[in-house]
Amino acid sequence: MSELPTQTQAPGQPGENSEQIRESDWDRIAADAEFKALVRAKARFIVPATVFFVVYYFALPCLVGYRPELMERKVAGNVNVAYLFALSQFFMAWALALVYVAVAAGWDRRVSALLQRLMGSKGA
Repeated sequence: MSELPTQTQAPGQPGENSEQIRESDWDRIAADAEFKALVRAKARFIVPATVFFVVYYFALPCLVGYRPELMERKVAGNVNVAYLFALSQFFMAWALALVYVAVAAGWDRRVSALLQRLMGSKGA
């Protein structure tokens, strides 16, 4: 029976042969204006997206509770507004996830460029 290694490495973590980021590097990265701009850009997307999602998600139970006459209105056959709203939440969640993935890819590119610039100039 083979022995398991005593230390495991998480995917995406620097290995023995790759350049590792030390605590002093994190301080330098955190102080960089481009990093601060990236954090602000992320917050400008994440906070409104989260607020939108929470409001949209809780709108259904609130409307069913406070405006049942609106939500019981038939749209097609036995399908009412509440059923359509509930179904729309699936589509909204997928759409929001797709938008997030696209926007986050841009953040990843900015992070890579930032790390390349900062870690490349480290030795200079």
